[in-house]
Amino acid sequence: MESKRIKEVIVVEGKDDITRVSEALDATIIATGGIHINRKKLDEIVEITKDRGAIILTDPDHAGNVIRKKLLANLKCPVKIAYFKQSLAIKDGDIGIENANKEDIIEAINKARPTYVSKTENFSAEFLFEHRLTGFDDSKKRREYLSDKLNLGNPNAKTLLKRLNNFDIDKNEVLKILEEYSEGQNI
Repeated sequence: MESKRIKEVIVVEGKDDITRVSEALDATIIATGGIHINRKKLDEIVEITKDRGAIILTDPDHAGNVIRKKLLANLKCPVKIAYFKQSLAIKDGDIGIENANKEDIIEAINKARPTYVSKTENFSAEFLFEHRLTGFDDSKKRREYLSDKLNLGNPNAKTLLKRLNNFDIDKNEVLKILEEYSEGQNI
């Protein structure tokens, strides 16, 4: 059976939400960092979602509503909203997506009508090693350069591999950027 993943980027509030949603679905997930989302994080979310669209899945509380409105005002892509009943996301008085069960998360996302695409793995750990993105003294600098050019944050090798595959980045584009880096080092 062909593996499918959600095309849109799912935007949640925190790291615990990322963990919980990733247990339920195959998708790229990014966290706002909470109600006090800063401009840098907002710009990162805008960049990551611009070509793929977004599904906003925030906590069913006041803070979640504030974050959702802020995202809707700033995102420059098609946006879908996954609404969640408060009663399905509460545990010991704490309201949050991280408290929801997998089935309810899947149902909420499916009601937002995501686009499913075939899962492709264009990059491998071997690719990272062959192109000195891991395992070498200068690997961190090479990853930082590549990540800056592709607007991927500042990932370690494992996270870079996930992002390269999840964001459907063209291998030729990566090779061109790495070639530019190498040429710049020889000056």
